[in-house]
Amino acid sequence: TLPWRGALRAGAGLGALACRLGIRRGVGRENLARAFPDRSAAEREATLWGCYRELGRVAAEYPRLPRLARAPLGEVVADLRGLEHIGRALQAGRGAVLLSGHYGNIELMAAVVGRHFPVSIVVRRQSNPWVDRWLERLRLRAGLGIIPLGAGLRAAHEWLGQNRCVALLADQDARGRGLFVPFLGRAASTARGPAELVVRTGAALVMGFDVRRPDLRHEMTVLPPLEVRRGAPPSHEVERLTAAHVALLEQWVRRHPEQWFWVHRRWKTPPPGGR
Repeated sequence: TLPWRGALRAGAGLGALACRLGIRRGVGRENLARAFPDRSAAEREATLWGCYRELGRVAAEYPRLPRLARAPLGEVVADLRGLEHIGRALQAGRGAVLLSGHYGNIELMAAVVGRHFPVSIVVRRQSNPWVDRWLERLRLRAGLGIIPLGAGLRAAHEWLGQNRCVALLADQDARGRGLFVPFLGRAASTARGPAELVVRTGAALVMGFDVRRPDLRHEMTVLPPLEVRRGAPPSHEVERLTAAHVALLEQWVRRHPEQWFWVHRRWKTPPPGGR
């Protein structure tokens, strides 16, 4: 019932309350200390509080996702750069894998991009069926297709085969199944799925990021595709592309650290040998 900016203020307050109550605060502090050992404790704490406030803002935007996605450019989204990279990628006729991390309001970005190109998002089903149905309705009303995680590999291939876009995230711990690549100075187990998908299908791998500006509007950037080297061994390409997209995410985390999801145990799985 609140206006958008009022909801953002309320969301930021709830996020700050979650931090004050200590909900996963220790995880965030540990991650920031290991990622930014050169920064002072006060700087890292300010980043953590900023992260919680932004999580609260994103939560406050969820119920109005369809409305925000359709708002005129300049009202909610201050700038949307790089759409031409997706357009050129689709000219090849093999679809595009749109990749990002838990960074800003990335589902809003997917819905905004979906106003220009057909986009389906890969989602993890929620354990609460009511919440799951509520999120599904919001995403569908926002113009997004839905591909359930795990059972959706065939659907992703079919969607790409129709020269469409599949959007997913790949910045959480992938346990023993992942590839260990550098992220913020440490080896991180990373899902190999996005890179495998583009190597198998020939789709483009396009990264994008959403940053909240000080005026609370969004600034969205689509980057040029990460190219697959034709003729290279597929396993080598999967590893190279995985390291490349994680390195890009690191660049954006370093620029705007409060936008990233610090309260996930990103380095939970130790690499072989414990390095």
